[in-house]
Amino acid sequence: MPALRGAGLAIRGLTKRFDRKTAVDDLSFEVARGEIVAVAGPNGAGKSTTLMCLAGLVRPDAGTIAFDGAALGPERGRTIALIPETPEVYPLLTVWEHLAFVAALTRQPPGWEERAETLLARLALRAERDALGNTLSKGMRQKTLLAATVLGGTPVLLLDEPMIGLDPLGQRELRALMTALRADGHAILVSTHLLENAAAMCDRMLVLDRGRLVASGTIDELRARRGDGSIEDVFLDVTRS
Repeated sequence: MPALRGAGLAIRGLTKRFDRKTAVDDLSFEVARGEIVAVAGPNGAGKSTTLMCLAGLVRPDAGTIAFDGAALGPERGRTIALIPETPEVYPLLTVWEHLAFVAALTRQPPGWEERAETLLARLALRAERDALGNTLSKGMRQKTLLAATVLGGTPVLLLDEPMIGLDPLGQRELRALMTALRADGHAILVSTHLLENAAAMCDRMLVLDRGRLVASGTIDELRARRGDGSIEDVFLDVTRS
């Protein structure tokens, strides 16, 4: 696991309540640059709420969110981007127009078109360059949002259940893309129910239950809790206590 040393995402004491229900309870963790961290947990564990708090879509009741040692406020869209389980794109914009829109919004310097073309090639989106958003599959919508996010220079990526609804080829392509983004120094946090899939691509896993962090570590460290049992065994152990 890469050492954080202030470079990356650091969460301390994150708490979110909805009326009398505590959805996220004093949660602290880190995601370094160049690291993929999976967050798992049963339904209602607080995974999606955590991601929405980090992205600034839900206001937490307590806690701090920092990146590279600097605290982030509610307006942190230039630092943290969330790609939800059901990715939404502008239906009447083409893939290329999405990139042009983000380039204008983030005031990209001249020459952004070349970087955008490289992203399209890297994400196997060239054939869809002029396709409207409302014609894209889920996988293509994810890729379009990822391309726009990377072009805009957002260093922290949050993905909520990204593998759901993708066929095996789409899952493989997404894993390859996330590995490439990790190599480029992005800090990536992935919420998922697909434990073995997460184990194949993540550097560490966080397990939440009722809003609290109940286990964390590398896959080997978590498996060692059960004498090298499966990651599902560990998950069931720590969420049944």
